[in-house]
Amino acid sequence: MTPGAVIGWDLTAALCLGDALGVPPAVAAELLPVIEAVMVAKLNEQMERPHG
Repeated sequence: MTPGAVIGWDLTAALCLGDALGVPPAVAAELLPVIEAVMVAKLNEQMERPHG
């Protein structure tokens, strides 16, 4: 994370979490980058909105 923006996830940690949950590594490796991209975009959009 940089000040004011999320730039990505720790994918090594995400792969380990998936493994611990029984997600096959090939499936996690295929899906995590897509999920990460959407989540990063949405988090950054949310942080740009004024609160109140």
